[in-house]
Amino acid sequence: MTTRRAQARSSVIDVTPLFRRLTGLAVGAMLLTGLAQAVLADEVIIKSHGFSEFGDLKYPEGFAHFDYVNPEAPKGGELSYAAQGTFDSFNPFTRKGRAGARSADQYESLLYPSYDEPASYYGLLAESLEYPESQDWVIFNLRPEARFSDGTPVTAEDVVFSHEILLDQGLKSYAEAVRQRIPKAEVLDTHRVKFYFADGFPRRAMISQVGGTPVFSKKWFDEDPENRRIDEPRLVPGIGSAPYVLDSYDINRRVVYKRNPDYWGDDINVNVGRNNYGTIRIEYFSDSIAAMEGFKAGEFTLRQENNSKSWATAYDFPAISSGQVVKGEFADGDVPNAGGFIMNLDRPQFQDIRVRAAVQLAYNFDWTNDSLQYGLFQQRHSFWQGTELEAKGIAEGLEREVLVDLGDALDPAVLTDEPVMAHASRAERQNDRRNLRKAMKLLDEAGWAVGDDGVRRNAQGEELKIEFLSDQPTLDRIIQPFVDNLKTMGIAATYNRVDNAQFTLRRRERDFDMMMGAYRKSLQPSTGLYQQYGEEAAEYSVFNPAGVHGPDIEPLIDNIVAASTTEELHANTRALDRVLRAKRFMVPTWYLGKYWVAYWDMYAFPDNLPPYALGVEDLWWIDADRAEALKSSGALR
Repeated sequence: MTTRRAQARSSVIDVTPLFRRLTGLAVGAMLLTGLAQAVLADEVIIKSHGFSEFGDLKYPEGFAHFDYVNPEAPKGGELSYAAQGTFDSFNPFTRKGRAGARSADQYESLLYPSYDEPASYYGLLAESLEYPESQDWVIFNLRPEARFSDGTPVTAEDVVFSHEILLDQGLKSYAEAVRQRIPKAEVLDTHRVKFYFADGFPRRAMISQVGGTPVFSKKWFDEDPENRRIDEPRLVPGIGSAPYVLDSYDINRRVVYKRNPDYWGDDINVNVGRNNYGTIRIEYFSDSIAAMEGFKAGEFTLRQENNSKSWATAYDFPAISSGQVVKGEFADGDVPNAGGFIMNLDRPQFQDIRVRAAVQLAYNFDWTNDSLQYGLFQQRHSFWQGTELEAKGIAEGLEREVLVDLGDALDPAVLTDEPVMAHASRAERQNDRRNLRKAMKLLDEAGWAVGDDGVRRNAQGEELKIEFLSDQPTLDRIIQPFVDNLKTMGIAATYNRVDNAQFTLRRRERDFDMMMGAYRKSLQPSTGLYQQYGEEAAEYSVFNPAGVHGPDIEPLIDNIVAASTTEELHANTRALDRVLRAKRFMVPTWYLGKYWVAYWDMYAFPDNLPPYALGVEDLWWIDADRAEALKSSGALR
């Protein structure tokens, strides 16, 4: 396979003849000097069909299709699944309300990720890209055949407009970070767009970030700019270029998308074998119990399960016994999301790390998993659990060096101790008394003494209160025992389950003490870490529910983003993992490491599903004969 460096050399523009001609003319000294400096720099211009943050691209220029698709997959039929809660908009970028399922899928981006190689992207709206070795800028060459769903062409002007409206009207945590790093986007011609990257910022992931920008129709927004904003909810979807368009909806009950018969991109290599359904229908339910009943009745036909009790006990209905419904487990090769009970560090009761450590000790994973989750989960310890990025043992080598460089900002124990692990608990009983005693001692040391009424108060007489916020009924049985253990320790703990809309608002405004949540993780972490743990965005970022940040975090993020080798990336990420775990701002809970999927026996999928995606929505397809057999038998309508 031709390497990226070899491909780059083949794309070098030879300016030497031009330079020789110019030196024979009476050109000004300034022009001559500037051109001479450009030639001396001899910067290689890389032109490629894709982009990889590290190493070579797996797929060569002109590849026919991804290895993990079925290029002969038939088109047609319907994917149907459930969503929970409500929706009041088809604008996925709104800061208010809740967007309908798949609203963002109406829009395509310049590049598309590969599912079988980390941090590698190939041309979707763009057929190629050009950039110097310095990656100070990038030019995307758009496919002339790309069209929006209204038939108008996708142009460079649409790309620049999309970039700029996200900065002007998008989420602040996104806009502020991007505005500093990408000072300019420029239309070169109808099908060429150029992004410039600011000095002083690492280049890694800049290209993939702009390559992932959703592209909107400028014409559609310009027709009614007052009512077509991306920061306001609206039921009128925008114009995108993706394979599916909104077909119909019933507020809080159903959304249906249909395959655009005039979709422009069916035959390009990144789409071969993908986007196989004729329609995609999402049925809304008030809670997961109602959704399960709907699945059993055939109201929808595929269910990705995330509840251990349901997986262990609910799939015993006749369609399972007859083989009309299939239960499947599929490997998940991606890094698990760092999930758990998140503490809001803006709250005064969580300022002392001893309080946070005590709260962690009140959670009994082993009892919860054995008694409530049928022993199906594993305990999560790391933010990059089960990968090469997980910190283990005493820090050594380059990992230790980058930690030492943090100086006084680093807790010395991070250097001398093994990384913080989730505590072990006794599975025999809900409240592990040994752990609760440790926790209560920590609370005493932190100045939260127990009063005559059994409630802990500080020196000012303020009660130690913690409210758990949730909108998921299935979490009731998990959270309530945790709350009971906190009460045993003298904490005035309460559990407040609210509706979906209220939960979304309070989470967005960071108006909570504790909640179940997760930090999404990647095998190639990069600039997104600034939105998750960065100093600048900590006050307002919706991607950082805890609000965690610090001088021992920011330099490690800088190092990760600037990493030019896999060794540097891994060492700095492991160091960050150590620092985050030591701050104890989250009670780590569980992870699965696989997908649970139940489906009516009408779906088919490639034999070699990729490691980093299940692909239900774009790699699977409907077997028309089996679907018809289910309908003929009366099992499905």
